[in-house]
Formats: sequence, structure tokens, C-alpha cells
Amino acid sequence: MAVLAGGRDNVVSISAAESLKMLAFSVVWGSWVVVRNAAARTVGPLWSNCGGGGNGSGSGGRGDGRDDGDDRETGAADDDAAATATGAVATYSGGKSVRRAALRDRPPPCLSTTVYGTHSYVKVKGVKFHYVECGDPKDMIVLLLHGFPSCWISWHHQIPTLSKHFRVIAVDLKGFGDSDKPSARKSYRVENLVNELAVFLSMLGVDDSNKCHVIGHDLGALLGWYLVHLWPNCISKFVAISCPHPNVHWEYLPPSSFFNKNWICFSQLPYLPEMDALQSDLKIINQCYQHLSKTNQSDDLSYIDAYKYTFSRTEDWTGAINYFRNLPFYRIEPRNSNDSLNKEEDMLQVPCLLITGSKDVSVKMESFIKSTEFLKTSTVRIIDNASHFPHQEQPKLVNDLLTSYLVRVKVVQKELPRQNSSGIVGRMKDIVSSTVQYGNTLKDSVQKRNILPTTVKTSWQN
Repeated sequence: MAVLAGGRDNVVSISAAESLKMLAFSVVWGSWVVVRNAAARTVGPLWSNCGGGGNGSGSGGRGDGRDDGDDRETGAADDDAAATATGAVATYSGGKSVRRAALRDRPPPCLSTTVYGTHSYVKVKGVKFHYVECGDPKDMIVLLLHGFPSCWISWHHQIPTLSKHFRVIAVDLKGFGDSDKPSARKSYRVENLVNELAVFLSMLGVDDSNKCHVIGHDLGALLGWYLVHLWPNCISKFVAISCPHPNVHWEYLPPSSFFNKNWICFSQLPYLPEMDALQSDLKIINQCYQHLSKTNQSDDLSYIDAYKYTFSRTEDWTGAINYFRNLPFYRIEPRNSNDSLNKEEDMLQVPCLLITGSKDVSVKMESFIKSTEFLKTSTVRIIDNASHFPHQEQPKLVNDLLTSYLVRVKVVQKELPRQNSSGIVGRMKDIVSSTVQYGNTLKDSVQKRNILPTTVKTSWQN
């Protein structure tokens, strides 16, 4: 298991019965996908022949043994055909995956640009991590952990703003982007993921005396929860976007969500989830990033291309999906089991900010409220007119919120004229003045734990 922090928190596995139940459902859903794809392979060619035209010729071309060096127009026709014939075997066993990768053999400019900072690599326990660094190296570190399916570029709205105050580190998690992608499922166990991140932070200079802030979205926030529980002495503040506490996250997945419990069960199977994700020219990316495609702006569309480039191969999905083959089986428990959940000393001491979009169908508001039961100091904020990506949909609002929460207000103290403080009245006056100044400095940064619904606001206001 992961290293315990002060003997207080413990990462534990769910019961054997729950594990077997999840695995049984995975077999059911896997069988359904096989039958569905078999039907698609049977009906697809018949439908294509009846319709005639370009789609028919494109569909027939998938197995004609042509060279993979087709031009872009021919590849586009093949992609249209793949959208019709969605069978996994027909789509991926005939060289289709190679042809798709050839269409995305160069990263979009937004992934390689230095506008957002310096690209660097570091090896942690044999695993190469890619990260983008921006800001003054002497400033406090803010670690940005992206979600699924994503990479460091998902923080492109936050990096310029946060780098004015912090040394920003936007990392590609293991299994994503330009970081290493080991295929073994065990490589993505909680203890491995957390310990690697902890070593990564220590290599950047983070320790008990030089703490950092951690901001995570979706899967990155889920991993961040384990990090702050197991290494609280190194974390100053934690921000979880669109992801409640692990102990309630999996139980409150909405059935209407694309990544619901059925998908979690399906992801336990080998190979099939990766093949399914690659279908129809990475249709899953379009589904996840609808807020970008709706704008029809060239910048937003280029980010969609960046995500599709990042996940254009089977191995690009294996590492990412391995998170879901491990994390649903873990929970965080206090070290003491004597009804210690409500004891303040067993709660997470790191101050936490929980952010969610008002239109997010992937999580339930109830799960965020229940998450505060595990936290000593917490704040919940709802971003209006935002779904699962509030930091991309309402970037200015989220940036203002992050800045206000993380940046310490510097109070300029005017030098008081020297007065004779020999008398008791003079000494009391000095004490009162110092207390007022000190109180003003901390007034906006220290928040008391309050889990009542009244703490939840519908928007952030300065």
C-alpha cells in the first residue's frame, strides 16, 4: 500500500464482493460490445453497398492492401467510412490504426509552442515525466494535474494567469501525452502513482518547509485527493475541479454520464476499451469536448486536434484507461476506525476548494457536499453556465477564483510614528494596532469548515 502520512490516513481496497461484482458487470458489458460491433460489421457493408457513392468505395478500400502512404484526402474518405462501419476488428485489424496515426504524425503547434512555458523532462523511478514550466523559479510551485482524456494543454487558460504569482508546473500524468506510457496495469496502482508524484515534487524542491499548491481536474483531481491525503505536509492548498472525494465519487456517478458505472465496468476489460475509443476517428474526443466544437473558433478546434493527436494510437489509451482499471478499487480511510470520521483530528487538514460546473452531468452536487465531511477546511463553488470543464468554459471566472484563493494578500503596513509607550496605556495601544493589522491579513485567507448548503454559491463574486 501507499506510504502513510503520519499514520493517520490509509488507502484501502474495496471489499472482495464489490470487486467481484464490478468484474462480473465488466464481462456483461464486454459481451454486449462484441455483439454490437459484430452486428455493425455485418450491417455496415450492406448499408454502404445499398447507398453507393464515396462511402462504399472508401469502405471497401480498408482491406485492399493499399500503401499506408495515402494522401490526406484519401485518409479523410477512409475516416468517413470508419464512421459507418464501427466494427472494432474490421476497423483496426486491416491497418486502419496505422493510417490514422499517419494522419497525425506531427503535433499541432499548440502542443510544441513555448508560449505557455518551457518543456522539460525528468525521470522518476525509471518513468519519464514531461511537464511545462512557467513563472519565476523562486516562486511557490503550483502543480496542475489534467483530467481524462487530456494532457497538459488543458490548462492553457490558467498557466499565463497563475504564472504571474507562482512557478507553474503543468505535467503530463504517467500514461498521457509525452510522459512514459507503461502498459502494465499494476504500474497504475495508487501507491505507485502517488509516490512517483511525491518524488517528482521533491525533485522540484517541494518539502515540508517549501510547500506547493495542487490543482487537479477530473482524473487529475482524483489522483490529487490521494496525494494530499498521503503527503499533507508538502501541500499548502488543494483545488479539485469537477471531482469529489474518492470515497463518494464512484458511488454518485450519474447514470446519464458518458463515463458512468457501466463504462467503468467496461474499462476493466483488456483491449476492447482501447479499440472502442479509437472508433469513428476518435469520436470519444468530440463527445468529451463539445464545448470546444460548439464555438467554431479556430483556436478551440486546434485544441481538439491536439487531443486527437495525443490519443491517436492504441498505446495512448492503454495507460490512460489503466487509471480506471485501478482507482475504483481504492478508498481512503482514517487510521482509527472507532467512528473517527467526525473527529476533527482525523479529517484532512489541507484547505480544499471544490469547483464544479452548474451544468455538469458527469458528477452530482450531492457528492461535493458529502466530500466536505472528510475535510476540516473546505469551500465549494459552482460555476454558472459551465459543464465538466469550467476552467475552459469560464476561464476568467475560474482564474479569478483560483487567484483569490491561492494568492496571499499582501497588506502594506504603514509605519506608525514612534510614541512614548512606556505607560501601560501606550503598550495596550500598540498591541491593539498590531492585532488589527494581523487580523486583516488573515481575514480573507482562513476559512472555517462549514458543510451547510448555505456555503454553496451559484457563482463566484469578487
